[in-house]
Amino acid sequence: MREHRRSIDLVRYRLFGSDLLGLETVASVSGGMQVAGRVHRQAVARAAADVQGASMVELANAVDEVLLGLGDGVNRVERKTYRAYQRLRNFACVCPPQLSKLLVYLKVDPKDVELVPGFTRDVSGLGHHGTGDLEVQLRTPRDVERAQDLFRASYAAA
Repeated sequence: MREHRRSIDLVRYRLFGSDLLGLETVASVSGGMQVAGRVHRQAVARAAADVQGASMVELANAVDEVLLGLGDGVNRVERKTYRAYQRLRNFACVCPPQLSKLLVYLKVDPKDVELVPGFTRDVSGLGHHGTGDLEVQLRTPRDVERAQDLFRASYAAA
């Protein structure tokens, strides 16, 4: 009989309230011996809530409302890594909110747009989720207003 040379931790997860996740090491198996563990509490759910803070979720909802309001034939399609907005083809893709910004990819030729550092970026040679060569970084509701002309141009191109 061969013995496994690496230690294996058996972990039990417990949810404490709505925003605290506890991790308890039930047993640690190393070379056939079991050692009792101790409880590790981490605010995993709270960290996830911080990443997608309330303001970023509100910003994503505002973008959703603007993109769906561009015309009657706009459909929203949920993908694994982004949310696509399409007419006949995708014209905008919204990635899940990051800590401080929301990324929107548009089907607009970056050469036809004046690129503003920190707001718009040419990603035609870069890999990214979604479709479109123009990345728009949204941080505030004011940025959503600034991007509406770009949203309309992308909608018209689709």
